[in-house]
Amino acid sequence: MVKNLIKKESIEAYFTRSDGKYIFARWGRPIAPVVFGIQDETLITLKSALQSMVGLANHELAETDPELGSNAMFFFFLSWDEVLEVKDLDKIIPDLSKLVERLKSIQANQYRFFRFEAEGGIKAVFTFICMDENLSSVSAEVLCLNQVVQMFLLWSDDAFKHNSPTLVAKNGRVILNPIVGDIIRSVYEPTMPLYSNDKSHALRAHARINLFRKN
Repeated sequence: MVKNLIKKESIEAYFTRSDGKYIFARWGRPIAPVVFGIQDETLITLKSALQSMVGLANHELAETDPELGSNAMFFFFLSWDEVLEVKDLDKIIPDLSKLVERLKSIQANQYRFFRFEAEGGIKAVFTFICMDENLSSVSAEVLCLNQVVQMFLLWSDDAFKHNSPTLVAKNGRVILNPIVGDIIRSVYEPTMPLYSNDKSHALRAHARINLFRKN
């Protein structure tokens, strides 16, 4: 049976920002993660989410990045002020104190800072998760998979405002939203670019996804 096919516009929406610009980027180099501020049980869950996503994309994990040491940092904390206490972080993220004040003012509970290669692919991602009441009520499986999905590609700032990257199946298992999984699988094919600001990229991804679903 053929799965439901999707429209090209559905793919475009995931990478079209609120200002109307289409911007896509993915990892080219292996991902070398490090995690701060969580207990061992949650660390295992996060590592499992990373391994699952890397397997889906046919990408790679590494112990270290030869240039950066770690290129995927996850920080979990209870207050945004704790970010200011991280040594040398202000040398990596411009105007860190102003950023923290802005995040506090809008009551944000997460933030991702991306760095890019010269050709536009993802070079590093710093993920900050402030465990407020909303996030504290979410299971570790949902929280970790959501965070890994959101650092795995440069998604639109509107991508997950109305559609979660994860779903909970009837048996209680946490799974990827099928369209999100198909997008990740398609855009990590070796013939697809690391970066694009042209909506024709969505057309290429769309063709691959519908091919997956037909098969």
